[in-house]
Amino acid sequence: MKKIRFAIIPAVLVAISFFFLPELSKAKKISASLQSAPFAEVLTQDSNTSDLNNLYDSLGLEAKGLSRETYDLAVAGYNKLTAAGKISNNKLSIVDFSQASTKKRLYVIDFASKQLLFNTMVAHGKNSGELMAKNFSNVAESNQSSLGFYVTAEKYMGKHGLSMRLDGMEKSNSRARERAIVMHAADYVSEGFAKSRGFIGRSWGCPAVSPEVNEQIINAVGNGSCLFIYSPQQSYLSETTLAVK
Repeated sequence: MKKIRFAIIPAVLVAISFFFLPELSKAKKISASLQSAPFAEVLTQDSNTSDLNNLYDSLGLEAKGLSRETYDLAVAGYNKLTAAGKISNNKLSIVDFSQASTKKRLYVIDFASKQLLFNTMVAHGKNSGELMAKNFSNVAESNQSSLGFYVTAEKYMGKHGLSMRLDGMEKSNSRARERAIVMHAADYVSEGFAKSRGFIGRSWGCPAVSPEVNEQIINAVGNGSCLFIYSPQQSYLSETTLAVK
């Protein structure tokens, strides 16, 4: 009887291995896939995306005039540029040209501190329109604004004081540097000018801001942050690969 009992044990072990070896193989494959895309990293990405989405509500951006649709498109592009290694300064600036120039349509968000750093006026190009920016171009000397995503570049001292160069990341704004599209100060970006004219002054295509906040903004967002200049133009939305949720 003892011999028979011991003979059964190898058979049981064979049966167990028959059923469990495929599962062990699957486990190895799962482990390998996690090594190529670490689970901690995946969780971090999901958590980060959730945090960015929640910021819209916590910062009260709707009450400040920024639509959820515009914010979501901006975050989508920011995430794509970050994944591509283009962003080294985790701030997102949104210029919302669906709003009139008399509105505070520039939003500067710091994702690290989860704060809205600035909400202020910003100019559009003089040939883009008066109160509303309606026409956009990537052509030199068009004096029009260009839509799309930019990465902020180096700061320099120019005729408008501290200024900041911009590199266009899309077909719609790829000539930004050669067109000298930069952020700079302009006296015509003010509530006083808006009250006297019905709209603020216009640039040659640059997102100019008030001298009161120019240096603060540029020092905060310079060298590698994301800038999104937006208008709900079908011609832009149909060709962009960044403003896609």
